[in-house]
Amino acid sequence: MEWFIYLLLINITSYLVMGYDKRQAIAKKRRVSEKNLFLLALIGGGVGMYIGMKEYRHKTKHRTFTAGIPIIITIQITGVVFIILGR
Repeated sequence: MEWFIYLLLINITSYLVMGYDKRQAIAKKRRVSEKNLFLLALIGGGVGMYIGMKEYRHKTKHRTFTAGIPIIITIQITGVVFIILGR
């Protein structure tokens, strides 16, 4: 149950950070680094990041994001499946 709560919170955070970064981009203000965006995806927020990309139409022209985020999600899902099947 703790993992579910963690994943829910990190994905909500990732989604909100994408929205924040989009607003900052429009206002030409200080942005969230791509490194930090990928870090959020790597620590479990990939789904929220992907939904944020689509919802806010943000980072959709960057191949590193349009390919990278789905790859991260796929690797994480595969890892979870192997962990569950390995028990």
